[in-house]
Amino acid sequence: MKWRGRRGSRNVEDRRRASAGRAVGGLGLGGVLAVLAIGYFLGVDVTPLLQQGGSIGGGSSATITQADEERAEFVSVVLADTEQIWSDIFADQLGRQYRPATLVLFKGVTQSPCGGASGATGPFYCPADRKAYLDTDFFVTLSRKLGAKGDFAAAYVVAHEIAHHVQNELGILEQVNEMRKRVDKAQSNALSVRVELQADCLSGVWAHHAAGRLGTVERGDIAEAMNAARQIGDDTLQRNAGRTPMPHTFTHGTSEQRQRWFARGFSSGNVADCDTFGTSSL
Repeated sequence: MKWRGRRGSRNVEDRRRASAGRAVGGLGLGGVLAVLAIGYFLGVDVTPLLQQGGSIGGGSSATITQADEERAEFVSVVLADTEQIWSDIFADQLGRQYRPATLVLFKGVTQSPCGGASGATGPFYCPADRKAYLDTDFFVTLSRKLGAKGDFAAAYVVAHEIAHHVQNELGILEQVNEMRKRVDKAQSNALSVRVELQADCLSGVWAHHAAGRLGTVERGDIAEAMNAARQIGDDTLQRNAGRTPMPHTFTHGTSEQRQRWFARGFSSGNVADCDTFGTSSL
């Protein structure tokens, strides 16, 4: 991916050097239940919030390495690309104005209205504050532990989280979360799969236009994204953890589904082709 020396986004909130601590010892039963509900409906790891007498972020600043700075610069450039592309798509395909998300960079742990953000959560999007959260160390995990190497694999991760912001802008996340309140866990998981596969498809839509309009996609980049989608499929993750894949527990979709929906978005470049809720076959 051609990213070095290119324009970055102004919508990056860098929390890597600052403490993000906030005591949670006085949450009370109502607060604990609210936090648990957020974690259930949004799929966020809230355990840092529930540590008795604990805090989020600690009291010391993180050490920022040169590699950290390079990853942050990369994220900023990819974010700027999503802003340009989605602004055009919203105007051309949806007749609307796109309001960009803020991307929060942190190191170790931080906090969000959707619960605690830590290395254990992985990147996630919080519709409550319209921000995506990312510990750039996740890129190391993605490459070394999950086998998804390459800068475009990392770009796919950023594009996927911004795709959740697109869903939020279109009112999709709100509708789905209302539906989740009325169904059991298995049905809620099934809804989550449709949300995530749609985000994969929208990531493909972004990649389609980044290739055509920005000329930043190089030979092998799409293969990197497809490999990343395969490596983080629910069935692959469960199998690699030594477990038998259990479809009723899936929340993101199988490797094959994630690859296919990304490819669908990349092939067409049309948001309308990413309707995972209007099909009976995922």
